[in-house]
Order: sequence, then C-alpha cells, then structure tokens
Amino acid sequence: MSSHHIVREKQEPALLIINLDDFEEEHLGQILEWSPMIFVKEEMIDKVASLGIKIDIVLSAKAKNDFTFQEHIKVLNIEEAALKTGMDYLILDGFPSVNVITNNFIAVEYLDFISQIDLVVFENNKKIYPVKSGFNKWKIAGETIKFLNTADVKGLEIVGLKEIEKNLYETQSDGFFGLTFKGTHLFIAEEI
Repeated sequence: MSSHHIVREKQEPALLIINLDDFEEEHLGQILEWSPMIFVKEEMIDKVASLGIKIDIVLSAKAKNDFTFQEHIKVLNIEEAALKTGMDYLILDGFPSVNVITNNFIAVEYLDFISQIDLVVFENNKKIYPVKSGFNKWKIAGETIKFLNTADVKGLEIVGLKEIEKNLYETQSDGFFGLTFKGTHLFIAEEI
C-alpha cells in the first residue's frame, strides 16, 4: 500500500477546528496526513478553505447550508457552543477519537467528553490531553510538561520530573516520567 493512501471511516481521529489562529501550518499538515473527517467552526471556514482543505462539516449558528465554495458540506446547527455540538455529534456517530484545534483551551469544557471519546487538543504550540492516574510516558531530558487542572486531582505524585515553576515541570533525564493521583483525569500539555 502506498504511503499516500486515504484512511476514512473513523479509523483515524476526526479533526475539529474551533480556531486556527496562531497554529502553525506544518503542524496542521501532520494532523491532516491521514485524511481525517474535518469539522470546522463557521468563523474559520474561509481560512481553512484558503489552505485547500476539504471541509466535511461546518458548525454554524445558521440552520441552512449556503456554503457553496465546496461540494458536499454538511451543516450542524450550533445549539450551545461549537465545541459541544461537534463533540456530541462525534460521540453519537461512534467516532473513537478526535483532535481539536483551538486557541483557548479551557479544561472544564472537555470534562464531559473525556470518558466518551479519546481526545487531543492542540492550542498554539501545545498538545494537551487527559491522563489517568498511573500514566507513564518516555521523554527526552529537558522537555517541559505543564499540568492544567491540578485543582481537580488530589495527592499528585510525580516521578521523573522536576518542578521549574508552579504546575510546570521538566524531564530530569531521558526516560519515563510517571503520575499517580486521586481523581478522574489530569490534563497535561507538551510542546509540539
């Protein structure tokens, strides 16, 4: 099989674009490599279309589809917030995972979804994802890890990281770091 094959039908994470401002095109290209189903908030459609990206679904406050710049675009009517509308659709449609691009990550907005779908949020130059107690990951020395919702967990124990400022840690050496805590999830952010 060629390295340029197209994978669809929920095998790869869907892509939900809330805001592309300050997100590097190189990182976007890496996310698009496997041709995910693409959901775009209406305010971002011009920017996304100008990059030559095929949009599958627009999250719109309008109930009608008057998007004629590309064929076969489905419109989802935003009832509360674009993120909630997109995530609810993905979960109901059986998507196992999603990548979200935004410029304003707020952990509480994702808490209702993390038990129903695997998610990774890209905010500017950060990759953010929820982890459970017992999480371990191999990193090279000197990389930074930020903890985002520490108020939601208790008894946080950290192995292999050195605190450099409040909730910001650095790997001490090449190897695994580990986290244990009481609570359902902790969001961590890594540089991309």
